[in-house]
Amino acid sequence: MIQSTTPVLILASASPRRRELLRQLGVPHCAQPADIDERRLPGESVETCVVRLAHEKAERIWELQQRALPVLGADTAVVLGEQLLGKPADRDDGLRMLEHLSGRTHRVLTAVALMTSQGVSSHLCDSSVSFRALSAQECQRYWDTGEPRDKAGGYAVQGFGAAFIAELRGSYSGVMGLPLYEVADLLQRAGLPFWQESAS
Repeated sequence: MIQSTTPVLILASASPRRRELLRQLGVPHCAQPADIDERRLPGESVETCVVRLAHEKAERIWELQQRALPVLGADTAVVLGEQLLGKPADRDDGLRMLEHLSGRTHRVLTAVALMTSQGVSSHLCDSSVSFRALSAQECQRYWDTGEPRDKAGGYAVQGFGAAFIAELRGSYSGVMGLPLYEVADLLQRAGLPFWQESAS
């Protein structure tokens, strides 16, 4: 492994999970969250929405840091039927989400966008996650762990929430919030290195 601590890009996110995944790919980086309006536009499909938001995050940080480094933006949406599930507003909202996900299959869409001096390119990762049937008691116990409170859809695939997942088709890292296959492809196309030691 090549040893490097000089960031090669900026991750436009405050998510520790996305930083962890980018480190797993060996990408030296720093993080700067993008302050944008993340609301879905009227009539906008979920697919279009997540791609647009990933682009906007990358472009916002690209301009703020005066185009010094490439910027990687990402956005994730949990979709059940036609319903978009964001982060729970409170305990009741979180328990309702888990009740709706119980015994059903939902989609997790994650878009990644890389902004460089050559422009912006992106990928959309579409995965499906099937939950086993959940009891009200275990949903309450899960909420009380504190894990679901800041997670889209009210659960974490990489945490205690893994006990609910009967089947996952697609990208595990995409469900976590940063699909590594798609990110590696974007980096490779842009001539940016990975498999290096990540910057802290």
